[in-house]
Amino acid sequence: MTAKQGERWYVVQTLARREAGVLLQLQAQRFRAFLPRMTRTVRHARKLRNAPAAVFPGYLFVTLDLQRERWRSINGTYGAAGLIMGAELPLPVPRGVVETLLDYVDESGMCRFDRDLVEGQSVRVMAGPFANAIGRLVRLDGNGRVRVLLDIMGGEVPANLARSALQAV
Repeated sequence: MTAKQGERWYVVQTLARREAGVLLQLQAQRFRAFLPRMTRTVRHARKLRNAPAAVFPGYLFVTLDLQRERWRSINGTYGAAGLIMGAELPLPVPRGVVETLLDYVDESGMCRFDRDLVEGQSVRVMAGPFANAIGRLVRLDGNGRVRVLLDIMGGEVPANLARSALQAV
């Protein structure tokens, strides 16, 4: 879903937790929109579950050719606060930003930020019981598992995790 000739990517701000609805509304209006999502661990009533969540809560991207398209209708879309504007026109996203995010999307439609992991770097756990913990990546293996030293309670605690549960910091 790359931008065509004359098109650029722009940012649409949404109301709280309305990203998916705005995406559907924009697609119904025949706009090409992209909502980067990732899997996060949600804690509720002492239970953990993995759920899709927006990478940038409250924002999504849309391709537009400002000379040819009726882009002002985006500002009136149900659930959308509007396009991020400059003086009188929407501000384009710098080239390459959305394209890089699109490269990180896997076959299930989720962004996977774990592909560039290197031993020794700082990582954040994105899923599981250690969600949001910071640590240092010690070992990668070919089976999708990693060993991380997590900074917990003033010390380093070793943990074996799924590679997909990590994000570089």
